[in-house]
Amino acid sequence: MVAAKSYGVPFYCAAWVPSDKIQPKESAVEEEEEEKSPPPPSEEDVGGGSWRTEKLVVLGGGGGEGSSGVPNALFLARFDPASDSLSEQPVHRLGTGDDVPYRLAVHPGGDGLICSFPKGCRWFEWDVPRDVESCNLGLRSSGKTLTQLENVGLQLALAFNTDGSTLASGGEDGYLRIFKWPSMETILDQSKAHDSVKNLHFSVDTKFLVSLGSSGPCKVWDLASATVVANLSKETGEIFSNCRFSQSTNNTLYLTTFRGERGNVMFWSSTSWKRVGLRQIAREPISAFSVSSDGRLLAVGTIEGDILIINSSNMRVREAVKKAHRGVVTALEFSQDSSALVSSSFDYTARVMLIKDKKGTNNTWVLILLILLVILAYFLRTKGFPSSPLS
Repeated sequence: MVAAKSYGVPFYCAAWVPSDKIQPKESAVEEEEEEKSPPPPSEEDVGGGSWRTEKLVVLGGGGGEGSSGVPNALFLARFDPASDSLSEQPVHRLGTGDDVPYRLAVHPGGDGLICSFPKGCRWFEWDVPRDVESCNLGLRSSGKTLTQLENVGLQLALAFNTDGSTLASGGEDGYLRIFKWPSMETILDQSKAHDSVKNLHFSVDTKFLVSLGSSGPCKVWDLASATVVANLSKETGEIFSNCRFSQSTNNTLYLTTFRGERGNVMFWSSTSWKRVGLRQIAREPISAFSVSSDGRLLAVGTIEGDILIINSSNMRVREAVKKAHRGVVTALEFSQDSSALVSSSFDYTARVMLIKDKKGTNNTWVLILLILLVILAYFLRTKGFPSSPLS
C-alpha cells in the first residue's frame, strides 16, 4: 500500500514528532488545582497513552496570503507501519491565518516546534491530552514570544542541534543567527553571511554548523569561536542545493549539487574540509535531502518528484521510487529510529516510506551457498571421488 495522503493543501515542510519525549506543561493555576484534587490518571488508566508510542508527522503548508481559497495550516497525521499508511484525515489541524508555514524545526527533546512564516518565526507547543476522552496529541500557539526572530522576514532554514540546546536560523536576506535554547542568548549574529541562506545543519557533536547560500561558497562555522573555519568552493558550473553532516562518527559532510540537469551527492572530510568524492544519483536536480540518525542511509528527493534511498557506506541506491510525488519534493526526513522516511510536495501530498531491512539478503545468499556446497559434496561422493569435509 502506498503511504501517501492529500490533506487539501500544498506542503512546504514536514518532520517527525518525538512523541516519546513530549511531557505535559502545566500552568501555575493547574498545579494549584492539582494539589487540591486527586492525582490525574496514569497512562495505563487513559488507554496506555497511545499517542506516546505512535509514529506522528507534522506537516505545514497552504495557499499563502490572498484569496486562493486554500487555507494555511499545520497538520498532525498518524502513520501506521502495520498497514503502511498515513491516517485518512489529520489527527489535528491548526490554522495559521494568512501566513503560510514555510519551514519548521521540531525540538528533539519534545519542547515544541518553531515555524517560519513570511514575516518571521513563531513557537508552537504540543497540546497534550489530559483526560480519558481525548487520545490525540495536538498543537497550540505558544505564549512564548521569540523576540529575536519576530519581524525579521522569511527564514528559509531552521535547525536545532542533536540535543536541542542550540537553534540556528537563516534568512532570505542572508542573515544567519545562532542562539542557545531556550534562553535565546545569542551565539552568532551575522548579517550577509550569504546572499540568501538556503540550508543549515549542525554536526552531531555541535562543534560546527554548515550553512549554504544561494551563491558563493558553502561555509562551516566553529560555534566556540563563532567564526568561519572553512569555505567549501564550487567548481565551474556547479550549484550546491543541500548540506548535511553525517550523524555517525565517519567525519563526513554531504552536499548535494547539480551540474546541468544531473543531481549529485558530494562528500567532504569534516576534519580537513577537503573533497573526498562525488556520486551521480539522479538525472534531475535534487530539491530535498536527509541523513538518517544512525548515519547508514541518505535520502534525496528531486524536482520531478522521485525519491531515492542510498547506502552511505558505498553510495549505492538501495531503493528508488519514480514519481513518488507528482511535483517538487519539498521536504524529507528520516524518523528518529531510521525506520521510515516522510516526504512532502507541492502536489498536495505527504508520503511515508518504510525502510526495508536489507540485512536478510546476505543471510539468504549464505544459505544458498551452503545448499550448493552440500549438492556438490553429494555429487562428488556418488562419482567415486573422496568424501568432502561436508559429507
